[in-house]
Amino acid sequence: MSVDIRIVEDPGRAAAELLAEHAQAGANLALSGGGTVGRAYSAAARLQPRWRDVHAWFGDERAVQPTDQRSNYRLVRETLLDALAVPPEVHRVRGELPAEEAAALYGEKLTGITLELALNGIGPDGHTASLFPGSPALAETDRLAVAAEAGLEPFVPRVTMTTPMFEGCRLLVYLADGDAKAEAVRRAFAAEPSAETPASLVRGLTTVALLDRAAAARLDG
Repeated sequence: MSVDIRIVEDPGRAAAELLAEHAQAGANLALSGGGTVGRAYSAAARLQPRWRDVHAWFGDERAVQPTDQRSNYRLVRETLLDALAVPPEVHRVRGELPAEEAAALYGEKLTGITLELALNGIGPDGHTASLFPGSPALAETDRLAVAAEAGLEPFVPRVTMTTPMFEGCRLLVYLADGDAKAEAVRRAFAAEPSAETPASLVRGLTTVALLDRAAAARLDG
């Protein structure tokens, strides 16, 4: 499963350009949380303020109220949705419900959906979405969304898309910057795939990694 590694000055801006391009065409997009992707969303809203015929999904979510500061939905709303002239149709994970119930409902909604683009981060431990090292969710082969326990703070239950859902994505984009991510990036893209580095296992039909030089520092060549 090859990965197109792109070392760029501003990975957030590069991700924003891909988001804007897909939003203009109309697409099913899977969004994620995190500070770097938040900057990408703000830039994407400026590049393309009209997201007509776009369906926005979530690669993962915390089991919290949508107004909670830990909510990925809240991050997306504040950095992207509120800035758009024409917002997408948003398919929110019902984080206010128990995680198992929310995952079952979300999995039903995802049935038959093909993602044109999924934007994923990489944690310093190598996790992506809410697929953490050694998680039983990594062995899922049928369900498209499952409940998962957090491997890092905030320690609240999660709902996450699974490997089978990401595998059908036409373009899976990893976004990472800073030297704190360099070792995780190396394990994800230059080492043998392992359940101890979930980002080494999660691939789309095409996979691109947008990295700055600090995050890419431990990649050979």
